[in-house]
Amino acid sequence: MFDVSDKALERIESVCSKKTEDKYFRISVNGGGCQGFSYNFGFDHVINDDDKVLDFKKVKVLVDETSLSFIQGSKLDFVEDIIGSYFKITNPNATSTCGCGTSFSL
Repeated sequence: MFDVSDKALERIESVCSKKTEDKYFRISVNGGGCQGFSYNFGFDHVINDDDKVLDFKKVKVLVDETSLSFIQGSKLDFVEDIIGSYFKITNPNATSTCGCGTSFSL
């Protein structure tokens, strides 16, 4: 369905441990970006009615039903390189992505 690397889980757990309210990691897909759709990552303390809760070890990832349909079969990773550190999704359903990997088209 959707996978999360150990490195991404470690980063999410580390950030959540420092936040008193935000205990979930949220992924959403929105229209926009240079390729048509863009990934959004954030931390939240509320589970919405249309959220799917994905359990990974000590981490709970929230994805709304519509966004989940765009990232089925994908993997979330946390990357540290010369550009900086960031979350990145490898999406086998994407027909193209932008250079930085934050937007995609199907």
